[in-house]
Amino acid sequence: MPDRRNFIKNVGLGIGALGLSNVFANSPELDIPKDKKLKVALVGLGRYASYLAEGIAVSKYCEVTAIVTGTPAKEDIWRKEYAIPAGNIYNYQNFDEIAKNIEVDVIYIVLPNAMHKEYAIRAARAGKHVIVEKPMATTAADAMEIIDACKKANVQLAVGYRLHFEPYNMEMKRLGQEKILGQVRHVQASLGYRTIPDLNDWHLKKSLSGGGALQNLGVYCIQAARYITGEEPVSVTAQFGPNEHLAEYKEVEESIHWQMEFPSGAVATCSSSYNYGIDRLYAAADDGFFELSPAISYGPFRGRSSNGEMDFPQINQQQTQMDELAKFLLNNKPYPEHISGIEGYKDMKVIDAVYKAAESGKRESV
Repeated sequence: MPDRRNFIKNVGLGIGALGLSNVFANSPELDIPKDKKLKVALVGLGRYASYLAEGIAVSKYCEVTAIVTGTPAKEDIWRKEYAIPAGNIYNYQNFDEIAKNIEVDVIYIVLPNAMHKEYAIRAARAGKHVIVEKPMATTAADAMEIIDACKKANVQLAVGYRLHFEPYNMEMKRLGQEKILGQVRHVQASLGYRTIPDLNDWHLKKSLSGGGALQNLGVYCIQAARYITGEEPVSVTAQFGPNEHLAEYKEVEESIHWQMEFPSGAVATCSSSYNYGIDRLYAAADDGFFELSPAISYGPFRGRSSNGEMDFPQINQQQTQMDELAKFLLNNKPYPEHISGIEGYKDMKVIDAVYKAAESGKRESV
C-alpha cells in the first residue's frame, strides 16, 4: 500500500467539500457542548493503532485517553505522545479493571483477528461501547458471539469500516445501489500488495490471523461488492493460489480468488494476494461503468465513470471515521446497520463460505 504517513501530510483533515451528502446521510447532528469528546481506549498498539491515534489526535470529537498493551516499552512512548495518565495504561492481565475507569467511553480492539472475540466480549462486560477492527472475527459464529455479548451488556458495537465514510467509495455505493447507470451486472474487486514476509508476523500464524490474504485484504473486496450491489451474495466459488512462497505461507493462503453470485444475477470476481500489487474496483452496469484505482488503500483515490472523472477530496480516513462514530455515541443514537456488528457478521459469513468453497472445489451457499 502507499506510504500513508507521507500521503496524509498532503490531505485535508476533514471533508469540507460540497456534494458529499450521500456519505453522511445517516449522520446525526452533534447536539452536545463543543468541548465534549468521546474518550477512546486503544487495545493493541501495532501499526494500525498508530494510524488511528494520529487520526484521533486531529479529530473534533474524540481523544485517546487510555491504552492497553503487552509491550512495556510502548507505554512510555504512548504516554508522552498522547498525554495518557499512568493510571490509564493497562496490560492484558489487568484489562478488566478498565470497567472502573470513567475516562473511557469506548474500547477500540486493534488486536490480531483471533483475539477480537475475547477482548470485545470483555470490553462489553466492562460496560464500554466497542469498536472492532475488521475482519470482525475469524468466523461468523465468533462474530455473532460478540454481537450477543454487546446486546446483553447494552453497549453499542461498530466495526472499523473506514471506507463507509470515504467519498470515492461511497460514490461507488451510490452509483450502484441507486442504479444511476442501470442495473449492476458485474463487479471486479481486487486488493493485493507484494511483501517480503516476516516469519514472526502474526498474519502468517493461523492461530492468530484466522487465515491469510482473504482475512486481511479480501474482506474489503467482499465489502465493496456488497455495498456496490446493495445485495447479499447467495453462493460462492473459490480457488487458492498461486502460493509461491511456500516456506513462509505454511499456515495461511498467500493468494486467493473467488466469485460471488447475487440474487439479481450480478456476479463479482474478486482476488486478494500478498504476492502482487493491485487496488481496484470496477462495476459494469446496463448503461455504463464506474471504477476506482487506487480504490481501497489509504489513497490518494482516483475514479471515473461513463459520465466522466470523479472529483472528491482526499480525507484523513481514520479521523473522519472516528468523528462520525462519535456523533452517534455522544448523542446516544444507535449506529446504522452498515457500520454495526451485523455488517461485520455478514462479511464473516461470506469469508466462511469462500474458504469452504476453496477447500471443496464446489459452489457453496452463503
